[in-house]
Order: sequence, then C-alpha cells, then structure tokens
Amino acid sequence: MTSTVRDTASRSSATKGFRHPGRVIAAAFATAIVVGTALLSLPIATAGEGRASLLQALFHATSAVCVTGLVTVDTGTYWSGFGQAVILLLIQAGGLGIMTLATLVALLLSRRLGLRARLIAQTETKAISAADVRRVVRAVVVFSLASEAVIATVLTIRFATGYDQPPSSALYSGVFHAISAFNNAGFGLHPDSLMRYVADPWISLTVAAAVIVGGLGFPVVFELAREWRAPKTWSVLTRITVIVTAALLAAGTIGYLIAEADNPDTLGPLGPGTTVMAAFVAAAMPRTAGFNNLDIAALDPETLFLTDVLMFIGGGSAGTAGGIKVTTFGLLAYVLWAEMRGDPDVEVGRRRVPGANQRQALAIALLAIGVIAVSTFVLEALTDFSFDQVLFEVISAFSTVGLSTGITADVPAAGQVLLVLLMYIGRIGPLTLASGLALRERARRHQLPEERTIVG
Repeated sequence: MTSTVRDTASRSSATKGFRHPGRVIAAAFATAIVVGTALLSLPIATAGEGRASLLQALFHATSAVCVTGLVTVDTGTYWSGFGQAVILLLIQAGGLGIMTLATLVALLLSRRLGLRARLIAQTETKAISAADVRRVVRAVVVFSLASEAVIATVLTIRFATGYDQPPSSALYSGVFHAISAFNNAGFGLHPDSLMRYVADPWISLTVAAAVIVGGLGFPVVFELAREWRAPKTWSVLTRITVIVTAALLAAGTIGYLIAEADNPDTLGPLGPGTTVMAAFVAAAMPRTAGFNNLDIAALDPETLFLTDVLMFIGGGSAGTAGGIKVTTFGLLAYVLWAEMRGDPDVEVGRRRVPGANQRQALAIALLAIGVIAVSTFVLEALTDFSFDQVLFEVISAFSTVGLSTGITADVPAAGQVLLVLLMYIGRIGPLTLASGLALRERARRHQLPEERTIVG
C-alpha cells in the first residue's frame, strides 16, 4: 500500500513538473544566457585588454546557448582560453538541454496524443514516471558524449597528422569542433570556418556527419539503431525525418552543384570529386550547423535562396537542429499530397496522422513565416544592406543556423538586439509552441454547424 502511494506521488510530481514545459524551457535557456553573458563580460574572457561590451557578451552567449553560431568577432582570436571554454560549455549545455527537454516533452506528448514514439526502451509509454525521466536523460547524455568523443578522436588525429599541430593543440581543436558540430552550433576557431578544409574529406565529412546525426534527434537515432533493418515498423516521426532529411540533402547537393559549379569563388576551382563532396557538405550545413566550407558572401543569388529554404526547414525534432523542423515540413507535404489526391485522411506509412498534428504543423510554419517577415522588414529599415543579405541573416538567426554573408558585425546595436531575440525565439519557439498546442487540446461536447467557404 505504501509503495503504491509512493509510486503514485512520484508519478504525479513528475507529471506536474512538465505540465507547462514551455515555461520550463524558456526559463532554463534564459538563465543560461544570463550566466553566460556575465561570464563573457569579465576581463579574463577576452584575449586583449579591456572587456567585451554587454551587448557583445549577450550576443555571443545567446548564440552559444541557442547553438546558433552567429558571431560579431572571431572566436579563436578575440576570446581568451577562458572565454572559449565558457562558449564551449554554453554550447554543450544548450545542446544537451535541447535534446533532453525536447525528448522529455515528446515523451509527455506521446502519452497525451497516444502516438507510438518509442522514445525509450519500452515499446510504448503509457505514463511519465521518475524512472522514465531518469532513463531518458541518462540515454541522451550518454549518446551525446559518446558521439562527441568519437568525432573528437577522428578530428584530433587528422589535425595532428595532416596539419602538424602539436598534440595539445590538435586535441583542443578536435574537442572544440566536435562539440560545436554535434550540437549544430557552428562555432569555429578559424575566421574562415571550414573553408581551409574544403578539400579534406577527413575533416569535412566528419563534421558533416556530426551535424546530420546531431540534427536527427535522439528519438529517431534510438529507433534507427534498434530497427534500421525494418523500415516498415518505423514510427511516423522516424519515417518523415529520414525521408525528408535524405531528400533535402540530395536536393541541396544537386542545387549547389548546378548553381555554383562555374563560380570561380566557390566550387569552380575544385576538382570533380572534391566538388561533389564540397557541395554535399555545403548542403548539410544549413541544417543549422553554422560552419561554412564555401564563401557565403560569394554565393550566387539563387544559391542564397536555396540556402534560405534549407535553413528555414532545419533538422529533426528533439535534436540540436533548428528551423521549423523536417517533421513539420514533411507533414505539411503529406497533407498537400492527400489533399491533391482527394484522400480524407493523411497517412504516413501505415499510420493515420490526426488532425491535431496537421494543425500544429501549419501553425508553426505560418508563425515562423510571420516572424521572419516582420523581422526582415525591421532589419531592412535599420541597415543599408541588400534584401538578400538581410533575409539570409534573419532566417539564419531564427533557424539558429549561424551562416552569414558577413554583415553580422556591421549590423547596428538595435539590429543585433533583434538578432538576439530571433535566436532565442527560434530556439525555444517551435518546441514551446508545439507542446503548448498539444497540451491545450480538450474534448468538446458539441459541434457547430458546418459551412464550407471558397478557398483560393
């Protein structure tokens, strides 16, 4: 009897803690940003004399916690070892926090919506208990740290053997770029990011693989590890994530090859094999990685637009990527396909997607478009940059990508504050909105009369 009461109380306490997950997420990230801003404002955080301004510290702390990668100064030379360590810790905290909180929210929503998400070892989760929370958090942390260790090992060996870096320097560079890549942060120790490694497959492909895996999301990676041989049994989440991710990588690679093959400042000077590899890596980075192996400022207008689209879509749910998420985009594509065929239901594989999920996807996409449109208008009014540059910067900040045409440092103070808000909203917004919409669902005891209207 006592054990039953204790278990019930534990389950009730855990559920109550996630009753309003949006508030928890927003408060956690805001607190981390405040702490990071305070640490980066210290004189010891900068390599030269003086200290970073409050806005500069706030901008970089937000960019690190929200794993974006937009910077106004060079990370490798402006910040001291202490400052770089703070940025690295903020990236790690932001990445782990995103994956943990997003996965726990997905666990909560899977119970509320009755979806077989398979987020933990059990086939289906009926309720959230303290044991479930501990198991999920432990699995996310172990998976993240193990992945970063493997990536860091490969990069360290390559830096030491291929570029004659001393062991300590190679290890530091390997660890820094591994954490930044897996968490889709995009912070690098070189002012040209990965451009110097554009022809090096060991570094370029390793970083790209880290970005893709980190951006898939823990639930998808976990399910793929268990059931990669049986695609027919995949959940809707995994099926949409894998299909859309593969499609975007292929379309992005082909798009870069077509648009940039003759550009002497990007893919033009590279050999055939290197060109394909560079195009693939460049297409993987807009998943919200922030690294660039090509000069973004030298891209043709059509390539900038392609990158805008890839950044807006982003990566997988419950992962370190940003954007509206491939699941949102993929679900809307399935909705469009069902509507074009005249099907009454939206089906993915052998599962029917409830109308609530469809409305949530539509709400996230439309609100994201609205935020980007308003922010682009404001930033365009504050600066003299071209529309392409401003739109690219806004989408990059909102989608927590970190790619830039090089205008970030020249944006006025008011514009940088806007970018800070965009990074924060873009990081917590889609997840908070999705959880809030799902948890607000309630049954209605009556329905109003139906009336069709003209559409189009």
